[in-house]
Amino acid sequence: MSDLFAQALPIDRIRDGQRLDVTADEAARSAIAERLGLSRLDRLEAHVVLERDGASILARGRVLASLDQSCVITGEPVAAHVDEPFEVKFLPEPAAASPDEEIELGAEDCDTMFHDGATIDLGGAVADSLALALDPYPRSTAAAAALKEAGVISEAEASPFAVLAKLKHGDEA
Repeated sequence: MSDLFAQALPIDRIRDGQRLDVTADEAARSAIAERLGLSRLDRLEAHVVLERDGASILARGRVLASLDQSCVITGEPVAAHVDEPFEVKFLPEPAAASPDEEIELGAEDCDTMFHDGATIDLGGAVADSLALALDPYPRSTAAAAALKEAGVISEAEASPFAVLAKLKHGDEA
């Protein structure tokens, strides 16, 4: 059901154990690519199982994508394929806290999204899961040569342990 990607999924229509396949259409892929700074996003889909426990909904599945990221060194496109599991818990929006009240988040809260009691944003959860699966520092095959040409020493030479080893042997750092 590709229309689920951009639309809110009504909670009252979700059945416990329901399986869904969601696919982002061209407009959704374009918007997500722009949001994530991708040079292209040819494919984005997810296979999801929904588990419902009252107002709490757990979405488990896999996100699959084909895309290009920009190399952090050269700016050239770097092709990438994503095939990652994800798990997102949708909970009712908490009551508004006072401005002075701090909210503590634990590790188990990191994959939590809130809903308004009527709908969940499954497409948004898939897009966020894709964002988390991306390589934060994509490099093209030309990156090492570009760094060397610019006079940047290799990462192995720049490690603190390599510098300490040179100092131990009396070499200049």
